[in-house]
Amino acid sequence: MEVRFPEDPRFPPWKIPLLQYVIAGLLLVLLAGYWRLQITNHPKYVSESRRNRIRELPIIAPRGRILDRDGHVLSSNIPAFSVLLSRGGRHKLAAGEIKAIAHGLSLDPTELARQLSRAAKLPGYQPIVIKKDASMDDVAFIESHRTEFPQLDLIQIQRRYYPLHDVASAALGHVGDVSEAMVAKMGARYRPGDIVGKSGIEMEYNSLLSGTDGMQRVLVNSRGQEIGELAEIPPIPGHDLRLTLDLKLQLAADAALGNRPGAVVALDPANGQVLAMVSHPSFDPNDFAGHISATEWKQLVDNPDKPLMNKAIQAQLAPGSVFKIVTSVAALESHEITPSFTIFCPGYITIYGHTYHDWTWWVYHSGHGSVNLHRAIVISCDVYFYTLGKMLGIGKLDFYARHLGLGEKTGVDLPGEEPGLVPSPAWVEKDFHHPWYAGETISVAIGQGALEVTPIQLARMVAGVVSGGEFFRPHLTFRNQLLKLGADPPPNRPAEFSLQPATVQAVSQGMWGVVNGGGTGVGARVPGITICGKTGTAQVVSNAFQRAGHHGNFTPNSWFVGYAPASQPAIVVAVLVMHGTEESGAPVAGQVIKTYFEEKGWLHPPASPANPMVTSQTATTAP
Repeated sequence: MEVRFPEDPRFPPWKIPLLQYVIAGLLLVLLAGYWRLQITNHPKYVSESRRNRIRELPIIAPRGRILDRDGHVLSSNIPAFSVLLSRGGRHKLAAGEIKAIAHGLSLDPTELARQLSRAAKLPGYQPIVIKKDASMDDVAFIESHRTEFPQLDLIQIQRRYYPLHDVASAALGHVGDVSEAMVAKMGARYRPGDIVGKSGIEMEYNSLLSGTDGMQRVLVNSRGQEIGELAEIPPIPGHDLRLTLDLKLQLAADAALGNRPGAVVALDPANGQVLAMVSHPSFDPNDFAGHISATEWKQLVDNPDKPLMNKAIQAQLAPGSVFKIVTSVAALESHEITPSFTIFCPGYITIYGHTYHDWTWWVYHSGHGSVNLHRAIVISCDVYFYTLGKMLGIGKLDFYARHLGLGEKTGVDLPGEEPGLVPSPAWVEKDFHHPWYAGETISVAIGQGALEVTPIQLARMVAGVVSGGEFFRPHLTFRNQLLKLGADPPPNRPAEFSLQPATVQAVSQGMWGVVNGGGTGVGARVPGITICGKTGTAQVVSNAFQRAGHHGNFTPNSWFVGYAPASQPAIVVAVLVMHGTEESGAPVAGQVIKTYFEEKGWLHPPASPANPMVTSQTATTAP
């Protein structure tokens, strides 16, 4: 008899095939993972394995030196050490480790954690600099904690050093850490902690001054400790850069300006070379080469005299009576007047229903009497130039000002140059949405109103006028040098705006009289040198504003632009003394020109200056 056993309902038959499928699926997943690990991503993991064993330490390339025209060192390097942190080891740094490292290296733990967080998006094994300019205490901490923190290394660097501290700092600029944006944009060239130019020549020619870093490969054990050295790729130093600056002239301009806020620019009118560039107050770029504290940075930024501004190319201010050179050129070139055009100055004039006063009215309550163009330039007669402004109109003033180089950048090879402003009907309509008021022309004619210029623009303008209409681009580097270094500098052909010889003669004769004929620039006179020039005093607020009882430092800005020698200009100097007296700019220019002539050996024994536009005799001539 067949015995039949009942089926066990607790274990249905369909579960066995299901279990088989699950096991098969798991095997497929394991096979896929194995394939990805051993085949697909094999090169990646091999590379990471090797990098766990070999650590790459950068060898920082020294930055090229910056020299003056005679080879004097303006910027160089000194040896120092930086602390490097290698990432991507066995584990990420814990909060306690970050705090311990920060404490040992005298760093802010919060800032160090923030720095590591920012670096998280960089390639995992790219080291970062967590402290520049390591002290002996830092070195001792790293060496004594190799076991605890194998991620830390010391690398030798070349810290930027400026031996003359704040001398020429506005032109030289300073260096600093590369920005995160630059690292993201040019990651193959820069790493976090790299040093780049941040302003001035350091920034403008950063690619030439920067070298190419080398690499040292060291063998490390499983704990990240160095156990041997491998191959080394030597660094390629940056190129030295020789500037057109003359250190002796730079020091003379620095001393002449003193501690007054302002600027000095000296140019060679024959080629546009910048011989000196001073901006006060200045700063010490050595402060930026290491680590500038938040307190020091705040002091620089909050200083009302703006030490970080290069006033030679960025101070946009009304030029005052120096602009009368432009008004004179415009009146002569447009044939509105001849040099003999004469008016009577009672100390005021009424134009368009408004009475405009001469500067003598506020001082002597009188005028200049009968004045022609020469005398108007010499004594800076406002009424004469008010009259010319009405005759010319804003259209001609705008046209000639722009063609003489105002209202646009000069093209000097420095970052951050400002263009200034030459007001015009189109500008007023665009920015203020109303027509030009004819009365505003009168203020522009004497260098006031909305007119704004920079010191380097005025130097270039006067250099171009006295040369007959050749306006060279100011520059601080030698074109041939840049070409040899593989750079592509712009051509140094002058912008030409031909002026009539009679115009140049009349204006030059007037500028001679300003210094040597009893004019407002007598402070620039130097025995043995025939200096010509023009003073300017630019109000910072109106007379009505001051009479209304407002308080503040409303002392006008003082300008002087001069050149020498009179017959064959070899140097042009523009001086801005902010909140200075009318005469304060002229002696500064005189000292700079005197130093230049002494250096060249052109200073002759004292002689009474003769007007070179009237007689062929001159007190001095350039070879």
